[in-house]
Amino acid sequence: MLEILYQDKAIVAINKPSGLLVHRSPIDRHETRFAIQLTRDQIGQHVYPVHRLDKPTSGVLLFALSSEVAALLTKQFTEKAISKRYWAVVRGYTEDSGVVDYALQEQLDKMTDRLVSPDKPPQEAVTDYQCLNKSELSYPVGRYQTARYTLVELSPKTGRKHQLRRHMKHIFHPIVGDTSHGDGKQNIFLRDTFGLSRLMLHAKSLQLAHPMTGEPLHIEAGLPDEFSEMLAKLKLNGSAQA
Repeated sequence: MLEILYQDKAIVAINKPSGLLVHRSPIDRHETRFAIQLTRDQIGQHVYPVHRLDKPTSGVLLFALSSEVAALLTKQFTEKAISKRYWAVVRGYTEDSGVVDYALQEQLDKMTDRLVSPDKPPQEAVTDYQCLNKSELSYPVGRYQTARYTLVELSPKTGRKHQLRRHMKHIFHPIVGDTSHGDGKQNIFLRDTFGLSRLMLHAKSLQLAHPMTGEPLHIEAGLPDEFSEMLAKLKLNGSAQA
């Protein structure tokens, strides 16, 4: 059973587990479980996706319960009227806060993006980040004598493909557990030493205007157990906010 974070006659939001695809994809033909179908079966009615989370990312996933509501929510996302917050564990010590303003070339997938022009110019991409906690462990990894980590809160101002993962890599603080844009040596070390088995990226909250009433709506997703356990192992949960 999926955790329902919010539900009324217009929308439903779930806490998507890491490793669950939002919808069927030719990239993962072997997968048989998808957030859309599981949510539909659980609440007994059709759902309409209005945004996406990568398969390894957990957290708040919002669905509309009609095509009309889906159009209203899509408009909010397009107009950047919805505020998104993520938590991530990254390699190294970040600044206390900062802005990554770095345009991203659209990433093409041979199977799903055949109609996208490869000559499309880089798109504007902006991410705010804030340090929540830091830790240093007495383990040598690669050329470093100790292992340093930061728990950060990320607030994307745009919605590009893999934006958070690519932006953190761009500033040399890749998200741990990221097999596409991360640090392979760190990932192997964390897997072998602490049992890391997921991308340490969690969609913590959405702030939006309710599509029917216009009232402010805040939807929060608690941390999955494996995420919290990894924070404890990396000594990042001491002063972090729950």
